[in-house]
Amino acid sequence: MPKITFMGAGSTVFAKNVLGDSMLSPALRDSEICLYDIDAVRLKESELMLTAIRNNVGSKATIKSYLGVENRKAALRGAHYVVNAIQVGGYDPCTITDFEIPKKYGLRQTIADTLGVGGVFRALRTIPVMLDFARDMEDVCPNAWFINYTNPMAILTGAMLTLSSVKTVGLCHSVQVCCSTLLKEVGMEALYDEKLQWKIAGINHQAWLLEVTKDGQDLYPEIKRRAAAMTDPHHDMVRFEVMKRFGYYVTESSEHSAEYMPYFIKDKYPELIDRYQIPLDEYPRRCIQQIADWNKRRDELTKDPKLSHTRTTEYASYIMEAIETNVPYKIGGNVLNRGLISNLPQNAVVEVPCLVDASGIAPTVVGALPEQCAALNRTNINVQLLTLQAARTQRKEDIYRAVMMDPHIQSELSIDDIVAMCDDLLEAHRDWMPKYQ
Repeated sequence: MPKITFMGAGSTVFAKNVLGDSMLSPALRDSEICLYDIDAVRLKESELMLTAIRNNVGSKATIKSYLGVENRKAALRGAHYVVNAIQVGGYDPCTITDFEIPKKYGLRQTIADTLGVGGVFRALRTIPVMLDFARDMEDVCPNAWFINYTNPMAILTGAMLTLSSVKTVGLCHSVQVCCSTLLKEVGMEALYDEKLQWKIAGINHQAWLLEVTKDGQDLYPEIKRRAAAMTDPHHDMVRFEVMKRFGYYVTESSEHSAEYMPYFIKDKYPELIDRYQIPLDEYPRRCIQQIADWNKRRDELTKDPKLSHTRTTEYASYIMEAIETNVPYKIGGNVLNRGLISNLPQNAVVEVPCLVDASGIAPTVVGALPEQCAALNRTNINVQLLTLQAARTQRKEDIYRAVMMDPHIQSELSIDDIVAMCDDLLEAHRDWMPKYQ
């Protein structure tokens, strides 16, 4: 039976989704499941939770826990699939730092985990850890698939694909819910069924809903008509504005999208925050709420002997199932471009439809995106590729260049302030990153 190793298994709720899903799959239900983390308490909580689920869903999975770097190779040895959900530095101190230092320079953020200075520094903290995983995998499970869920998705997946030999795909929750979310927003949710056809491609968190049809009818005209009629404030106003101006709906939420472009969070136009319902400092608020929620849910998930699980829409278990059974399954995956989207850089990580079977994960050639969509993607890809360059060279000047190319930051800060802000972050994160020259 397959061996599934979960890196960052202290992410208990997410481990429940991916590994609970796996225990409900006939092809995976009797797998060897290895949980790895550096937090002993959270690791034990996940083990207790998953053991209860196993006992209640008819699985015969073997569940083992591995604590600390010294046991990492043992957790990975012989793995067929490695799921990654780590967060280097956590909420305190690193996420707090990623928000508070930029504020001193007048830079406001919403999520700061994918692009912007927060995304750049999160990547630079995380890439060395993931490359340590890669070196171990090359040694003890060289044929395993690495399934990455950690943000910044495009940068980290790109690091694994270009700086190691590990077979890697990046997965995001937003692809499979994009179309259903849009239809619900405009009151057309009744059309969402197995006959609905949709196509998504672009980059992570900024992939485009290129087509949405039912019985051969293009639904976009009616979607746009209804969206234009929604004049009262609502939580998805940024994406609706992007759809109005660029012609297509993007996969990731408005709170994320607001900081990927230079149009919405602007010191010169503070009224835009209210107009577009932009939740500044949203990610720290979520972290605080998640910590509070976990303190309430801990006993529910770790001490309930009757705990069960219902399979979710997360792609991971379906990927593993398709490879094990050779029954094809379609996903939206993050992979190296290599000719898949002709008007995006070939060394970028793109998010495209992929077919999964026993041969592995085969990306689909999309062709050219609408030029305006590709143009917006390229502004984000600039930051991603320069951050990867900084991780390779370990030179401060490459960090500066990555941050200087961020669309939001370059519209708000001077070059001198960008450099000073990066230097402050380098100092604050010095215990979490290699030394940059």
